[in-house]
Amino acid sequence: MNENATPAGAQPPQPADINHLLTQYGCGPIQFTGTSDALYERHLMFDNVVDAAATGARERYEAAARSVRDVLSQRWLRTEQTYERENPKRIYYLSMEFLIGRSLANTITNLRLDPVAQRLVKEENLHPLALIEQEPDAGLGNGGLGRLAACFIDSMATMQLPAMGYGLRYEYGIFRQFIEDGWQRERPDNWLRHPDPWEVPRPHERVEIKLGCSFEVRGGTLGVVPGRPSSVFGLPFDRPVAGYGGRTINTLRLWAAAAPDVFDFQAFSAGEFVSALAGQLSAESLTRVLYPDDTTSQGQGLRFVQEYFLVACSLADVVRRFRRINADWSALPRKVAIQLNDTHPSLAVPELMRILLDDAGLGWDEAWDLTQQTLAYTNHTLLPEALETWPLAWFERLLPRHLEIVLEINRRFLDDVRARFPGDEDRVRRVSLVDGDPNRRIRMANLAVVGSHSTNGVAAIHSCLLRTETLRDLAEMYPERFSNKTNGVTPRRWLLLANPALAGRITAAIGDGWITDLAQLEKLRPLAEDAGFRDAVRAAKREAKASFAHWLRAAEGISIDPDSIFDSQVKRIHEYKRQMLNALRVVVLYNRLRQDPAPEMAPRTFLFAGKAAPAYHLAKVIIKFINNLAATINQDPVVRHRLKVVFLPEYCVSLAERLIPASDVSNQISTAGYEASGTSNMKFMMNGALTIGTRDGATIEMAEAAGEDNLFLFGLTAGQVAGSRGWYNPHWHYDNEPETRAALDLIFSDHFSRHEPGVFEPLRDALLTHGDHYMHLADLRSYLAADRDLVGLYADADGWVRKVIMNLAASGRFSSDRTIAEYAAEIWQAGPCPVP
Repeated sequence: MNENATPAGAQPPQPADINHLLTQYGCGPIQFTGTSDALYERHLMFDNVVDAAATGARERYEAAARSVRDVLSQRWLRTEQTYERENPKRIYYLSMEFLIGRSLANTITNLRLDPVAQRLVKEENLHPLALIEQEPDAGLGNGGLGRLAACFIDSMATMQLPAMGYGLRYEYGIFRQFIEDGWQRERPDNWLRHPDPWEVPRPHERVEIKLGCSFEVRGGTLGVVPGRPSSVFGLPFDRPVAGYGGRTINTLRLWAAAAPDVFDFQAFSAGEFVSALAGQLSAESLTRVLYPDDTTSQGQGLRFVQEYFLVACSLADVVRRFRRINADWSALPRKVAIQLNDTHPSLAVPELMRILLDDAGLGWDEAWDLTQQTLAYTNHTLLPEALETWPLAWFERLLPRHLEIVLEINRRFLDDVRARFPGDEDRVRRVSLVDGDPNRRIRMANLAVVGSHSTNGVAAIHSCLLRTETLRDLAEMYPERFSNKTNGVTPRRWLLLANPALAGRITAAIGDGWITDLAQLEKLRPLAEDAGFRDAVRAAKREAKASFAHWLRAAEGISIDPDSIFDSQVKRIHEYKRQMLNALRVVVLYNRLRQDPAPEMAPRTFLFAGKAAPAYHLAKVIIKFINNLAATINQDPVVRHRLKVVFLPEYCVSLAERLIPASDVSNQISTAGYEASGTSNMKFMMNGALTIGTRDGATIEMAEAAGEDNLFLFGLTAGQVAGSRGWYNPHWHYDNEPETRAALDLIFSDHFSRHEPGVFEPLRDALLTHGDHYMHLADLRSYLAADRDLVGLYADADGWVRKVIMNLAASGRFSSDRTIAEYAAEIWQAGPCPVP
């Protein structure tokens, strides 16, 4: 790569060295046209051992990726050497998910190698889109939890914080989604079927984990066999996390499971080939799949062991790094900060205690103090069913030592509760780490709060509801431990990379300082009154819409009008996220046009995307309804040029990078009080989409930053939702709101399911028979009123783009850099460690 693009001190391999070796062996030198070509051509030829002309798109992608990795390798090594030498306080981020997306374009962007990449593409006659499409999205996550973790590790590297992510190396992701007759179908997401050019295996750093169980394949299903102790090795695979500018290259370490010495030679020699390898296959299956099916006890058991495997491998590695430099265990909280991303890694509490008690030989009080000071916990949900609990019997059979520790923690904790609140046995019961008889379970959120020094929510309203409702008793015990850290997203991936048209206009207007200091977007606020800048923003949006429409036609064969309003809702499919409310809005608009096709209106394209959990039947029915709605509307000659509905299958980071910059409208319509924060709302905001949404999650703070008049807010508040429980009746809306009744009657008349009568009866049950728990009908009329205001504003081109610019200017608050700065200062007490 050229000298301007290569980080200081990181000299790439020189082609002359390769040619010298070739000449020694009687081979003619390779003709390189430049240093960037040298890396690429070397990998293309030597990694594949074929003539370059015979390589395909996948080989060309791998050569490009390995060339980029070569550029950062020395800086990556130097980063770790600096941390070893300086011995700063290090941050370790434990998460079951890291939804990192594709790495090639993002790493090129963060290393600022764009000019080099452009020259390589030109000189080698490469098709950049075809090259990028060869990289699968890494199957390491499912939704917002994993994408947040990915944004956070990007920010930590950019801010030069000495940090490391720990996760699991799932061989298969959540699943690949395709649509058949309107229904979601699942296929395996074998994202590692080709070698991954970004990962570096470290077998010499493997960790042995002792379990109180073993694994066995029965009838094609992996099962956990309690009471039969075994060992599993955790094999680390490292991926580089390049900070913007290439100064710091941190590491994401992913653990894969392997069995020690499992090959049964005698069985194999006797012809029992499958049984000879059964132990190895069973152990490796521990990290085979992200989120095993939890509708069965076997699937739940596998998930439980997965969580322990992540914690045990990661803490063993953390302790190993700590002890290489520090002899005194009392220094642990001064040198190590461990952040638990949701309840999944909560087993870190008893595991760290086990290490300090059994391996280090410390006393209980000292071990407990060190554990609490070292660990911190982020809560991501207000849904009671999402607060993990595990059967005490599983601990007893699988992790008996950890159960002893948990029960002792609980005994001491409850003694403290009784001392502070004498006679309040109801409180004791509510805060106990162990749920009551007869089916005793360990409450993982309670364990995480009690065993750490910090518990934070991820939006102001979420943190408030945590303190006052979900974890109220614990917050009263430890008010100083609770804080808010509103989520954020990285502007490098979500604006600079995903939306080059808009990013270029912003840089032309205020310079490029916003890339690492998104607060500088405030400088755009006065430009809302600048006609030239309004035109530039409008042109950038039209460019993004045209690009998305072109891609969608090429990739899916779907044509959409880039001059229509792109109205998007992209989220995991769940009742509380209310994709069904959005669909009801579309049905009402459809009914209006059927009754009166004359009114002039801007054409609209409604875009949905998201996956339903395989066992979540009603979510799958919602996907089916959206697809049937699309088929009916898109074929109706009266409305099809005015309304269009599209469900985009296989929602992932790469799809989001295309869709979000193209969207005019962002739907953030969860039932108030149910969304912890959301991050898609922030991505849409910083890409020039206006929000129509409820006062929920971080949308409240977005409205505070931009001004409520620059969003389209509607619906009940969290307090009103809570206050309506016990008396809310959806039939009132059906009986008293003609458009609501007409929409539901049309759905249940099988208008959208003429060949499948009754297929949408589960929707009737949810919305009417069983009380509409998520209050779709309560908010529908308010949603339609906000929608009317939105369409009215869109007709005023200057008025619309003024609000877009005000949202852009306010989006700086929602950078993950800001979030991480707050974590570092207020929870981790850790600072940067610049790499020379």
